[in-house]
Amino acid sequence: MMRVGFGEDIHLLVEGRPLILGGVKLPYEKGLLGHSDGDALLHAISDALLGAIGAGDIGRLFPPSDPTIKGIDSALILRKCLGLVAKEGYHIVNVDANVVTEEPRLRPHIDGMVAHLASLLGVNSGQVSIKAKTNEGCDAVGEKKAIRCNAVVLLEKDV
Repeated sequence: MMRVGFGEDIHLLVEGRPLILGGVKLPYEKGLLGHSDGDALLHAISDALLGAIGAGDIGRLFPPSDPTIKGIDSALILRKCLGLVAKEGYHIVNVDANVVTEEPRLRPHIDGMVAHLASLLGVNSGQVSIKAKTNEGCDAVGEKKAIRCNAVVLLEKDV
């Protein structure tokens, strides 16, 4: 049996925070605002994993109103979601994600992000795709005020 999940996240770009996407710190003068480290890519993937097993979204597990998780590393959120996927008896077949941003340019970082993300997910790099997109000047993303990420995951029931 196979299950598909979709996740999406958007965060504002602000001064004074590191830019972390897919668990990788990228060189840029702004970072993503959030209750956690703001890693919108890991959040989108986490939501996709939860959606695929019918477990809601990361806000249920990690509510932004909880002061004890302020600044949490999004890799910990992802690990918790992966644990729930395994508990339901599924494993990842593949992950396909988009990062939508005008800046910074991501092409030089994509291979490293894929390798790191594959390691976090416990899969090989061929099972992970990250694509960089722009928003052609439209909305907050196009105005360089935010970064949006979306992800699709395919899970397969363990045999």
